Amino acid sequence: MTRPPTAAQRRVIDAADPVTGRLRGTETQLAALVKRGLAFRHPRPPHDHFLTPAGHRTRESPPEVPEPVVEVPTTAGVFAARIGGEETAVVTGPARTREVHSAWQGLLELRRMTNPDGSVERPCGWERTHLVRAAALALEAAGHRPAGPDAEGYRVRTTPQPEAVAVRDPDGAALRACAGTLERAGWQVSEHNEPRTGASYLLASPRRT
Repeated sequence: MTRPPTAAQRRVIDAADPVTGRLRGTETQLAALVKRGLAFRHPRPPHDHFLTPAGHRTRESPPEVPEPVVEVPTTAGVFAARIGGEETAVVTGPARTREVHSAWQGLLELRRMTNPDGSVERPCGWERTHLVRAAALALEAAGHRPAGPDAEGYRVRTTPQPEAVAVRDPDGAALRACAGTLERAGWQVSEHNEPRTGASYLLASPRRT
């Protein structure tokens, strides 16, 4: 099976002229596309490069995007966003900070690659199908502390609403800070009160525009 084009090659292909298939890129990028049969070099000056039929098919098909690092199961040694309330103690320190930062950057790259306009300001399709993990990653990446067995903090949970999660934190100031973080991460947030206890909580859903 032929390997899919790299992200850089895919950008060159997607930017081709929609009618002629004329390509713009570095000599290295264009030569790599020619080698893979996705482009050809016109024999006449100025020797521009154009998409081959295979190149056109590649442009018309959705990019093959690997699952981001935040998607993998919570097996030993694999990163998982903290949703709060886990039975194990909250892991802190430089190593965890690096892991969370790397996961968040990976998610931003996934937004750039899969949102039609390349926006990183708005959640992508993966986040809409993994609401709890996506919201938790946004919070942890911004430095919020998840609840653990030995400390209070945020908890992210599913709700009956198809595209919304609930975020709770007994500290009102921390809860409002969580709302600001999620809004900056592209989520639509509203504050509500529990009918029985009156405790505040957030409803957050990925913004579409």
